[in-house]
Amino acid sequence: MTSIRDVAKEAGVGVGTVSRALNGTGYVSPSTRKKIEKAARKLNYTPNELARNLYRNRSGIVGVIVPDLDHPFFSCLVKHVEMEFYRQGYKTMVCNAVGISDREQEYLDMLERNIVDGIITGSHCLDGEEYLRQEKPIVSIDRDFGPEIPIVGSDHAMGGRLAAELMIQNKCRKVLQISGVAPNILANDRYVTFQKLLEEAHVEVVCVETDWNVFQWEAFYRTAHDILDKYPDIDGIFTGDLGAAACMNVAQQRGIRIPEDLCVVGFDATNITRMVYPHITAVRQNVELLAEVAVNTLLDQIEQRKRVLHRQILDVDIQYGGTTGRADIHEHL
Repeated sequence: MTSIRDVAKEAGVGVGTVSRALNGTGYVSPSTRKKIEKAARKLNYTPNELARNLYRNRSGIVGVIVPDLDHPFFSCLVKHVEMEFYRQGYKTMVCNAVGISDREQEYLDMLERNIVDGIITGSHCLDGEEYLRQEKPIVSIDRDFGPEIPIVGSDHAMGGRLAAELMIQNKCRKVLQISGVAPNILANDRYVTFQKLLEEAHVEVVCVETDWNVFQWEAFYRTAHDILDKYPDIDGIFTGDLGAAACMNVAQQRGIRIPEDLCVVGFDATNITRMVYPHITAVRQNVELLAEVAVNTLLDQIEQRKRVLHRQILDVDIQYGGTTGRADIHEHL
């Protein structure tokens, strides 16, 4: 069986140099690193990952907690998070909380027992105190636990402003906003900003609150029917992508024209917005960048690479579709 000494001999360097190169624990010049990697490939040498992680006092595994993988935003987020962790030499364990706090608690317990080196959480089921009592690295997506836990998220206030401007540009007079309210969630800024700007423009705003952690299609579909039954005179809807698709579907069944009679704006701009017709105009979160920043913020803590910022908020923009005015132009953008 090939050992690290064999690799060192083949590459013509010391054992310590091979160890630093393969474990990433110190500086090795690019030319020397290339020689070592070539020697390792030639000898079919595979580092002992368990021994390496024991030496570092790490497992090499990170946990990612999301509310529900059925939701296209969270499935896309997990995809990019896993890819970025893998690129940087870590494996990912995913917790699909599905609205159950016990599942979320079990993954936090793994952190305490050193099974995972750190956690990225985008779930909101568990009481914040359970996170705050943890001593190991945690990064939160969109939920503000306070200064002890770094938060990475999108600029929801900006998203609310962009959506409100679209409604005003389309001359909407009565707009309905569907929201899921939870404490200390960045999305609350979106709801408040959207309502404030429209009311300042003398547009009537109807706010409908739904359960925060419910992501099943049937629930969105029922809500869409209830909304259009109760508010048949609305001419604009702003909600998440799944809710937007459900409302558009029900509206079209009732002969309501999109966007002539009803403007629809989603939030997230996930793939579902491009799989329906007309394509849904939506506020777009940069999920790939969100994942990259969250991963690096966690690894900066785990590996003590650098001091991390408490709050990192990323810009959003508009993905134009055909559910707001000037569809003939937007569909080609």
